[in-house]
Amino acid sequence: MTFLRAFTGSKKMFFYYISQAVKQLKHLIMNLRYLKTFLLLLVFLNLFGCRESSEENSYTSEEIEQESARLNTFFEEEFQTDLEDSPMMQTRLGIKEDYGSWDSFSHLRHAEDLKKAKRRLEFLKNSIDAKALRGQDALSYRLYRQNLEEEIEDYDYRFYNYPVNQMFGVHAQLPAFLINMHKIDSVGDARAYLERLAGIPRVVDEVTEAMELREMNHIVPPKFVFAHTIEASRNLLKGRPFEKSAEASTLLQDFKEKVEKLDIPSSEKTDLVLEAQEVLLTAVKPAYEKLIAKMEDQRQRATADAGVWKLPKGKKFYEVALKRSTTTNLSAEEIHQIGLNEVARIHKEMEEIMKAVGFEGSLQDFFRFMRDDEQFYYQNTPEGKEKYLAEAREIIDNMKGRLDELFLTKPEADIVVKAVEPFREKSAGKAFYQQPAIDGSRPGIYYANLYDMKAMPVYQMEALAYHEGIPGHHMQLAIAQELDNLPMFRKLETTTAYVEGWGLYSEILPTEIGLYEDPYSDFGRLAMELWRSIRLVVDTGIHEKQWTREEAIDFYVQNSPNAESDAIKMVERHIVMPGQATAYKIGMNKILELREYAKEELGDNFDIKEFHDIILSNGSVPLNVLEEMVVEWVEKEKAA
Repeated sequence: MTFLRAFTGSKKMFFYYISQAVKQLKHLIMNLRYLKTFLLLLVFLNLFGCRESSEENSYTSEEIEQESARLNTFFEEEFQTDLEDSPMMQTRLGIKEDYGSWDSFSHLRHAEDLKKAKRRLEFLKNSIDAKALRGQDALSYRLYRQNLEEEIEDYDYRFYNYPVNQMFGVHAQLPAFLINMHKIDSVGDARAYLERLAGIPRVVDEVTEAMELREMNHIVPPKFVFAHTIEASRNLLKGRPFEKSAEASTLLQDFKEKVEKLDIPSSEKTDLVLEAQEVLLTAVKPAYEKLIAKMEDQRQRATADAGVWKLPKGKKFYEVALKRSTTTNLSAEEIHQIGLNEVARIHKEMEEIMKAVGFEGSLQDFFRFMRDDEQFYYQNTPEGKEKYLAEAREIIDNMKGRLDELFLTKPEADIVVKAVEPFREKSAGKAFYQQPAIDGSRPGIYYANLYDMKAMPVYQMEALAYHEGIPGHHMQLAIAQELDNLPMFRKLETTTAYVEGWGLYSEILPTEIGLYEDPYSDFGRLAMELWRSIRLVVDTGIHEKQWTREEAIDFYVQNSPNAESDAIKMVERHIVMPGQATAYKIGMNKILELREYAKEELGDNFDIKEFHDIILSNGSVPLNVLEEMVVEWVEKEKAA
């Protein structure tokens, strides 16, 4: 029963579900046992509420203020501790301390982090009076404590990932970080870049040791992963100074371009570039050769088994992964069925568009038409790729001019559109977003992967730009960073179900203001939603039902208009990021559900701009917390 599940949340959530249940009372009374439980819970909740209300009123304003100050001082001190331990986070935030250093990638870091998490949790339990906290302070306490409890619980699964994989492996992470994060505004910054190049061997040593440790625990990536990561690693070693070539290598080219912009003598620029060539040859090359050798060695013992069911305690790990990704208690079977239901629904909506454009044939015929007809794709040439980027920028710029129709709060940070860098484009995802520096020194970036233009159909361009850019991730993450009333950890939090749920919701949102005028673009929107619905089926299929990689690819190809290359990348992403891809559709469904609830409760007083402000003005939160916020807002609006 839905209303019984709600009791695990807040009082307001409980009453929300009770109010919904009352509207269908004739269905509930069919079972007297549930009715009895319902009445007992009401009695208990009334007593609990009275006691809680009495406790809340027992604090003076001075005591509340003191407890708030103590809590926020703790948050700031611990954030600074984490920042001091992470030179890479400092760079992401625009801070140039420890600018020549990398984070620790050692497996020993896990034990240190566990000790730190236990100390922090102990402080929250014993040194903070949670009952004296109000508003955002109470929520911050709750979220921080939940994060710590989950971190401690997840320690048992600290090795259940692949440090080198095609999605976020360190082999690509380090050069991408230097290219996109490490700014060179002075000679000192250039030397810090050189120091980071020289520090890559240490990182690789730690990562290869972590790979060996995982293999000892029977955790090795599937065989296909090695083909991608080895190729991407070798790509870093192409061009000067690694080989005789007219082309500079990726990192040398990046360093040269940045140094060239400095206002220093040409001779000094030349000396810096020569130093870069030297450190690339003496540090970076041997480090990557060692990493490649380790991957080649492990590949010999890797199997084709894809799902985490193959791992020790793999079933329990997947349960935890789904809970963390969706912030719900939905089982793998429930998520699988939701996916199947959504796929069937969207197929019917697609059939309506198919009829509207006058296409004759089956839905599969229409999929083939959308997949193969040249009118839906730009050429796989530099000119075709630039045309795609230019049009994506136009879509985002147009949406910028329409934001006042849907939003009260808008981000100050700018956004740019870039193609994924050549060295990692073959294995990287279809598109992704990189949030701006919190100090405003770096804009947000919407990355489009233009390696295979057949995987980037024009009819999906609109929805993809809305998701990754505006009103999607850029709106959401930039606004969170710019909120003044939140501690830093909440500004930077990225709860997957919330973040990706909003991204997917942002694809359908422009229909509210008349966008997607072209029926093919609207089909593209549905295709994107269909893709996320298939993810529910395939992720659980791979990791719970033991589907093979090939079975998973086939399900995508048979049920979507996307290119097979798109399906292959997505399935390989499922395999190395278990559970993560389920967050999108679960999160979107929750936001849509909350919007419908608010519209039903408020009627003509519902304001979509105010609704979006509630969703975006508290940073990234679990879905149950988001629900509580919307219910509380609705109750206040009704009482006004």
